[in-house]
Amino acid sequence: MAKEKRCVECGHKVKSLLIQYSPGNFRLMKCENCNEVADEYIECELMVCLSNIQLTILYLVGFHQNLIFLLFIFQIIFIDLILHKTKAYRHLLYNVFTQETVYVQHLLWKLVLAYLLLDTYRSLLLRRTSDESSVPISFVLASLQVLVNVLSANFAFVLSFALASKIISIGASRGKEILLGIFISSYIKIFLFAMPVWEFPVSVIFIVDMLVLTSNAVALKVMTESTTSRCLAACFIAHSTKFLADQISGSRSLKHLGSVMYLPFLFRNL
Repeated sequence: MAKEKRCVECGHKVKSLLIQYSPGNFRLMKCENCNEVADEYIECELMVCLSNIQLTILYLVGFHQNLIFLLFIFQIIFIDLILHKTKAYRHLLYNVFTQETVYVQHLLWKLVLAYLLLDTYRSLLLRRTSDESSVPISFVLASLQVLVNVLSANFAFVLSFALASKIISIGASRGKEILLGIFISSYIKIFLFAMPVWEFPVSVIFIVDMLVLTSNAVALKVMTESTTSRCLAACFIAHSTKFLADQISGSRSLKHLGSVMYLPFLFRNL
């Protein structure tokens, strides 16, 4: 990740984001390039820290008020991320996840696991809402099919994204950092957990996929400082390849599993 902090407005490197004189007494630094506050979201995070202290002291008096206050502050950053504001992505990718605060290798493996789990949940939602297959499949074989589909599709995604980034020339030398940014910007997949609760149609899954694609493009633009068209092209190629790989592996594994399930009936008749 980044070694130096960045201004969320223009992306210029800054020495520090704030000067803290005492707890609750700080001053936000301005960017030398654009003369704007380098990172306005830092104030929200400091307010969260102060509110956590208040929560322990005023637990019986103002618990609900402080909890609502904390949620409101987190919503400010989260809503800006959903709206694809570049300054929110700069804050997250440069000023939150830095080499000083996280160990890149450990965070990458955790994000890979979370990404695969969310993709597995997406595949299970599609399987539950799809009635195309009439072949009875056991739970173990169905789980193996979903696992094969998810692993093969994501392998195709990473490979195609690396090739597209190299062809279009956008940050090919920073593969690990950019891959980490892609996984972080795929947070929108968590909205899939709301589908069983409110019984959304299956089309919502593909809307979430499109939001993930555009979110990845914004993160790629922030990290590489490339043009929007190049970043969208690289992400579109990678996600299209992933979708095709998922469809191909799904149809093949379904045929193989159908033949496997037919074998007991064949031997029984013999």
